Amino acid sequence: MDEVLLRSLTPGVLTVLVRRGADFAAAEDAVQDALVEALRVWPADPPRDARGWLVTVAWRKFLDATRADAARRRREDRVEEEPAPGPAPAVDDTLQLYFLCAHPSLTPASAVALTLRAVGGLTTRQIAQAYLVPEATMAQRISRAKRTVSGVRLDRPGDVATVLRVLYLVFNEGYSGDVDLAAEAIRLTRQLAAAVDHPEAAGLLALMLLHHARRAARTAPDGSLVPLAEQDRGRWDTRLIAEGVAILQAALARDRLGEFQAQAAIAALHADAPTAGETDWVQIVEWYDELTRLTDSPVVRLNRAVAVGEADGPRAGLAALAALDDSLPRHTAVAAYLHERDGDLATAARLYAEAAHKAPNLAERDHLMRQAARLNAR
Repeated sequence: MDEVLLRSLTPGVLTVLVRRGADFAAAEDAVQDALVEALRVWPADPPRDARGWLVTVAWRKFLDATRADAARRRREDRVEEEPAPGPAPAVDDTLQLYFLCAHPSLTPASAVALTLRAVGGLTTRQIAQAYLVPEATMAQRISRAKRTVSGVRLDRPGDVATVLRVLYLVFNEGYSGDVDLAAEAIRLTRQLAAAVDHPEAAGLLALMLLHHARRAARTAPDGSLVPLAEQDRGRWDTRLIAEGVAILQAALARDRLGEFQAQAAIAALHADAPTAGETDWVQIVEWYDELTRLTDSPVVRLNRAVAVGEADGPRAGLAALAALDDSLPRHTAVAAYLHERDGDLATAARLYAEAAHKAPNLAERDHLMRQAARLNAR
């Protein structure tokens, strides 16, 4: 197999698919799938027209993916917007697919990426943003995962921890991204928590419910974002909050703390405060310390800097922020907020505008631009 030939043909095949009407990201994924198929088939049966073969297979892959995406969207449309409390309905095939894609032959990171792409319906760009890596790097990771499982039987399900990670990322994309997947993620996590004896399954379900409870208050009538501190807490869903807190308390009582339980505890402290000013930021910092110990995640450290700024003052928050890589997503927005709290409005306005240009979605960009304009108007 001449991989140099494959690489040389790729741009031309990609161009053909785009001209036929495929959007660039979907065309890129289809070409990647066609290349994997070529690596599998060509050594035994090389085609006479390599480029024509790739175009035909890539276009078929694109059509299959488009039909699958349309079917997934129809399934999502049938899911009620607000997940009902109580026992989960009978387990369907979707959760089983999550387990099968989390195959033991894959590394956890590769299994998560493959499942998000193949079953979760996320694009390569969305998955790359979740992992804080370039889109090209994630495309290569997904392609390698597909090659790895192409020659094995998908009859050995992966572990619960990998499936939990996938569901967490799917929920995050639905909660804050361009695609509404939050209700579907909650539905599947309910099934998983009912089916397995795993405290982190309960912790993840509690986390999702506590975040989803704020859904109605997160946007204004014009669609603009409403920050947590400014939300109308009367619009929070107290039924979901009560259910989430009860599930969390039962999980914490088992004394097997994990990152989802720690995140849920932070969400519960926010939900418990009658007003933003009554939030127990000292306890929240303590939970972020636990979460940092469990994950050592730069995103967790970024959120901890905000909490430190609330608990100990903005300069303490800025000191915590200074220890982090300023290329982190939302690092600039956090710096802007802390500088505003510290009274440096000119710096804050400049940073809000800079953060707006880096925002991952339109709603967040517009919110940051309004913050910059508000300070500049002073």
